[in-house]
Amino acid sequence: MDQTPEKLPSEPPERSNVREEDDSLGPDSGDPALPSHVAGSGALDRLVETARDYARQAVSENTLTAYAKDWAHFSRWCRMRGADPLPPSPQLIGLYIANLAAPAGRAPALSVSSIERRLSGLAWGYAQRGEKLDRKDRHIASVLAGIRRKHARPPVQKEAILPEDLRDMLATLRHDLRGLRDRAILLIGFAGGLRRSEIVSLDHGRDDTPDSGGWVEELEDGVLITLRGKTGWREVEIARGSSNQTCPVHALTQWLHYAQIDFGPLFVAVSRTGLKATGERLSDKHVARLIKMCAREAGLRPDLPEAEGIRLFSGHSLRAGLASSAEIDERYVQKQLGHASAEMTRRYQRRRDRFRVNLTKAAGL
Repeated sequence: MDQTPEKLPSEPPERSNVREEDDSLGPDSGDPALPSHVAGSGALDRLVETARDYARQAVSENTLTAYAKDWAHFSRWCRMRGADPLPPSPQLIGLYIANLAAPAGRAPALSVSSIERRLSGLAWGYAQRGEKLDRKDRHIASVLAGIRRKHARPPVQKEAILPEDLRDMLATLRHDLRGLRDRAILLIGFAGGLRRSEIVSLDHGRDDTPDSGGWVEELEDGVLITLRGKTGWREVEIARGSSNQTCPVHALTQWLHYAQIDFGPLFVAVSRTGLKATGERLSDKHVARLIKMCAREAGLRPDLPEAEGIRLFSGHSLRAGLASSAEIDERYVQKQLGHASAEMTRRYQRRRDRFRVNLTKAAGL
């Protein structure tokens, strides 16, 4: 039977302004190793491999991929101008970030946050090569301060998907295997306040796969999700809803039953015929495409041109929707989203929900 995974309609793939060249590090670059004056042995060599495995887990795979691309872009930029990226030159990096903010030609200018991310990538790249980048050097800090002053603007927040929006989006899905899966993704993502990467990293059980980011446990009153976060493991409780049509627990159990999933990745691709679930874990891009597709089909933000309205929605729209709509003590929302501070949680509460708490009246005015 044909089990080729399906592809959702999506916006055109992002294209880099320059072709990335191979500036990847060797397998042992920057990794833990034995000191040169210590003789190797079987036991020590095994410890070295163990230490390398732990070191690779210190930063997420997506972050490492982004940092590697940042270094490749900078290296090519240097070579095109007859310069060498090594050793680190604050003057050269100051010119580089100025070019990112005000490029010549057709290349788009990067936002302040993107430039700061590039600097983080360069710092990582130098560290892997035994060098240190001083971002506080005046040649870098003064240029970056000027870029912030001239170009900084409030971040563009994605639209929150509220419960009524979510119901409309669910209504656009078919009642087949693919629809069962996508319905479970949307409801679990919303009720759990999960990131798109967290949704697709889930396994059915603990330690089912090496690349697992967590697992689920079906309990009488709901589902308990255990997630691997940046600071350790955290638990997310998803209780049953008021009706099967919008219950995330019901949607998940229906998908698992009909897809016959009892081991491995929780959300996998469906064969082209739509009759069978494959063992291939979905990527986080599937969640983003799914949200945009359903938002378009549901006609969300009809006040805007379709393309402009769809751009307002992303994977974060589910988390923002939960934070904006849950009529409950803020600390419970903070815990569900895994935020270290209430201030971070408040950033997810969108404009349409402002002034829900009227402190002016509460103060007696």
